[in-house]
Amino acid sequence: MERILAVDFGDARTGLAVSDTLGMLANGIGYVKSDYMPKTADLVAEKVREYGAAKIVIGLPINMNGSFGPRAEHAREFGALLAERVGDIPIEFFDERCSTMAAHQIMNFTDTRGKKRKEAVDTLSAQIILQNYLDSHKNR
Repeated sequence: MERILAVDFGDARTGLAVSDTLGMLANGIGYVKSDYMPKTADLVAEKVREYGAAKIVIGLPINMNGSFGPRAEHAREFGALLAERVGDIPIEFFDERCSTMAAHQIMNFTDTRGKKRKEAVDTLSAQIILQNYLDSHKNR
């Protein structure tokens, strides 16, 4: 199996994670920092090439009631820009509800605070999104 790269798109920082080649474990690989969506797409496309990702999973922030709000539309816009940059690499959107909340809970448990927390939460959110994606496809 080939690697999957996950994206937790954000306005200032976009968290990234990549799977192992067996498709079992998600590993956070950091974040890219940009507040300009086309530049963020360029930076993420570089990471896709660097890690040799065969698929991209973008977290889709669905509201708790299942509806799609402005943040979901923003993620889809980002996905369209990224698709232009990565050619035929497939992009999937995956429900990211509660991933950031789970990341904050983990950081509370590990007593991660301040600047360290701010820099790590986006990466951890991407890792959670990817692990949930991998787990949901394990038995298929």
